[in-house]
Amino acid sequence: MIGSIISAIVFGIVIGAIARLIVPGKQHMSLAMTWIVGVVAALLGTLVAYFLGLTRTPGINWWQHIIQILFAVVGVLIVARAQATRGTH
Repeated sequence: MIGSIISAIVFGIVIGAIARLIVPGKQHMSLAMTWIVGVVAALLGTLVAYFLGLTRTPGINWWQHIIQILFAVVGVLIVARAQATRGTH
């Protein structure tokens, strides 16, 4: 479990960047916020994959990574919209 958390943190940084590439348009987010969104998404994705029984796979766990990226995309959308809304007031 500790190994999963550490790998989710490391992979989360990459996931945040991937999510920003997937979301269309320019997101006004700092690099630190991108990393935070990615790490949270990676941890949530790992947790969901665990509860769905998708964590025990040989080789690369593509289902877990897909779930993590989906969480990251949603996270980027939420943060970008919140920051855009906050910037218009």
